[in-house]
Amino acid sequence: MAIKKINISQFLEEHYAAAVLDVRSPAEFEHAHIPNAKSFPIFTNQERHEIGTAYKQQSRETAIKLGLNYFGKNLVHMIEQAEKLVAQNNKNKQVIVHCWRGGMRSAAMAWLLDLYGFNVSLLEGGYKSYRKWALEQFQVEYNFTILGGYTGSNKTGALQRMMTANRTVIDLEYIAQHKGSSFGNLDLLKQPSQEQFENQLALELFQAASKHKKIWLEGESQRIGAVNIPPPIFQLMLKSDLFFLQIPFEQRLQNIVTQYGTHAKEKLINAIVRIKKRLGGLETKNAINFLLEEDVKSCFSILLQHYDKAYLKSQTNTFYKERKITILELENCYAEQICKKLISYDHE
Repeated sequence: MAIKKINISQFLEEHYAAAVLDVRSPAEFEHAHIPNAKSFPIFTNQERHEIGTAYKQQSRETAIKLGLNYFGKNLVHMIEQAEKLVAQNNKNKQVIVHCWRGGMRSAAMAWLLDLYGFNVSLLEGGYKSYRKWALEQFQVEYNFTILGGYTGSNKTGALQRMMTANRTVIDLEYIAQHKGSSFGNLDLLKQPSQEQFENQLALELFQAASKHKKIWLEGESQRIGAVNIPPPIFQLMLKSDLFFLQIPFEQRLQNIVTQYGTHAKEKLINAIVRIKKRLGGLETKNAINFLLEEDVKSCFSILLQHYDKAYLKSQTNTFYKERKITILELENCYAEQICKKLISYDHE
């Protein structure tokens, strides 16, 4: 078989039917990679370091010989690993191989897999071409609709129901692995790097836009935990049509208690302490004391009042400018009822 070279446009069409093998080092892959790619390193982190040092301090030829020495020892193991990975994805032995910029690493791996009988495509420009494409996606004028509301309104649950109603939804908090507030990562999930967050978001935006429908997003601050929504996307969100949920405080409070109240006290106290400067010393002390006294509802009542005030303050700046706003008054936070209400305004 001949190795087929494909550009980024072809890659986006074909990668669903193939096993995408990223032959960069484990450290490079962990920092950021193409969504759904498999880590398939041709060199370990240490080997890559040694080869790079040889290239800089000695010569290109010395570095290549050193790389071939490491590569040659692992040929059988790489074939066996490739067979396992490809079997999980397809029966036609289709693989797409890439490294950082389509250089020697991916060329060597493509040669090996092709020799063994895999149906091999080589991504021209490597990961670098995907990264360039990803950044370009943030310059597109998407048709966004934003679902906003005070903390505890169950916006995420409502948007999940919208997905089952065949609406196009991108869950920013899921991509970020964080719910956005000081309490947004009580499960201690590892957030992606900024670059990886952007890589995943770009692909989801591209897929959503290809359906030629409006894209529903939850109203977020630009920062979600440790990652940031790319500025062009955030600015577009601020100008997009907004459906704002107006739900009574007590209903939202009960939703928050149900959602967060079962977490360990230590985690909740640490989250409260993180917002001490904004909450104030007295309210921080009161919230923690209520928690220690097993009065979770009173604790979260203090916190919810704080977040409501912070939300109102943010709205006085850029939140309400240049956009159409629809206020939806509801009696509770039930996702199904919110979804029905939204669909009554949405005639896709």
